[in-house]
Amino acid sequence: MADQLPLDQIQVDQQNLYREESITDLRVATIRRLIPINTDGTDDTSRPTQYIGSTQIISQMGPLPISAPIEAASLREAIEKFPQAIKEAVDQMVEEAKEYRRQESSRIVVPGTMPGGLPGQGGAPGAGGSPSGGIISS
Repeated sequence: MADQLPLDQIQVDQQNLYREESITDLRVATIRRLIPINTDGTDDTSRPTQYIGSTQIISQMGPLPISAPIEAASLREAIEKFPQAIKEAVDQMVEEAKEYRRQESSRIVVPGTMPGGLPGQGGAPGAGGSPSGGIISS
C-alpha cells in the first residue's frame, strides 16, 4: 500500500468510485472495464470509463502477469488497442529489468563482508568484516 494509514483512519474516497466489469476471451485476454459511479450506484457520466488489459506471458521462471492501462473510449477500441498496450507494458518491464541488472552489476562487494553490507564471515580465512566495510555503489 502506498499510503500507510492507521486502520482507524482508512476512508473510502467517495468521489472516486468505480464499478468493475471483467471481459475475457477465455484464452489470453482479460479487459477490466472500470465504470465511474456515484455513491448511490448510478453511473457518473462526468468521468470517463477506464480500461485495463491483463494477460500472462511465459518466462523461464514461469508465468508472469502483465497489466496495462488502455486509452480507449469504448470496449471495441480497448479490444483493438489491447495488443499494443500489453506490448508496451512488456517492453517497459524488460527495460526496468535491464536497468536493475545494470545497477546490480555496478555494485562492488568488499571481501570480508556478507551480502547486504553486513560485517561477518566471508572473504579470506581469518578476515573479519570491518564496521565500515560493505557494498560500495559506483
